[in-house]
Amino acid sequence: MRARAHYSKGALSPQEDTLQQLQQDDMTSECKFNMEDFFQTVGEVKSLIEKISCQAEEIEKRHGVILSTSNHDKEEKDKLELLNNETKKNANLVRAKLKTMQENSLVEENSERVSVVQRIHKNQHSHLTRCFADVMRGHHNAQISFREKCKAQIQRQLEIVDKVTTDEELEDMLHRDNLSIFISDVNSNARICSQALSEIESRHQDIICLESSIKELHDIFADTAMLLEIQGELINNIEKNVTSAAEYVDASKTETYEAVMYKKDRLKIGFLPNFFKSFRRKSVARNATDQNT
Repeated sequence: MRARAHYSKGALSPQEDTLQQLQQDDMTSECKFNMEDFFQTVGEVKSLIEKISCQAEEIEKRHGVILSTSNHDKEEKDKLELLNNETKKNANLVRAKLKTMQENSLVEENSERVSVVQRIHKNQHSHLTRCFADVMRGHHNAQISFREKCKAQIQRQLEIVDKVTTDEELEDMLHRDNLSIFISDVNSNARICSQALSEIESRHQDIICLESSIKELHDIFADTAMLLEIQGELINNIEKNVTSAAEYVDASKTETYEAVMYKKDRLKIGFLPNFFKSFRRKSVARNATDQNT
């Protein structure tokens, strides 16, 4: 006589159960390994954002020093340029890491990973992106402010040498490397003409050095804004799903309440929820059959 199996129909055999357990262990180990890598990346991005924030504050302080002094300290400007380059380097590094995190998150959405892990990834990525956007927005605005202040100083120095320019003409001048065509007809007898022209040339060089930095910061900020826009769509989808779930819960509460009321008064079958009516008819028919037999 064939030996009877000790496991029920549909259950896994010992070999299948062991194989499934090994697969689960592998998935758990892989998930743990990926989460460790993920949180290491999160820590690195946080440190870089904090560093960028400190660098941006230092840059703003140096802007104030440069604007408040008439003497042209080349060493101070060299330090400012070096600090700007380091800040842009760190910002590009953060941008690259955030993009990688986003790509990994999209891959996980198409896999069979646990939804909790996906939510952790999305929440951390969203938080870091917003922090990065706030820091870069402040830094970008500070750079724009410095440019406008340099432009205002140039405007004042042009007035000193009796050179009248419109805002459009001034912008055209700022985008040229050579100022000779604009200042060739200044009044040579004007008071402190030489000092004014020197100040104009100095601020013009400050703006030229600043232009490329502002453009790069704008590109970084635009990429970050795009990430936030994508996350905004994701958040809207989540809110839509939550709203649908809430409506479903409310409908279930209503159905449950009607079922309770029916239990109290069985004569009110007209008020039964739809899914109970068919069950009620079957129960009545079955009771009638039992009585006839």
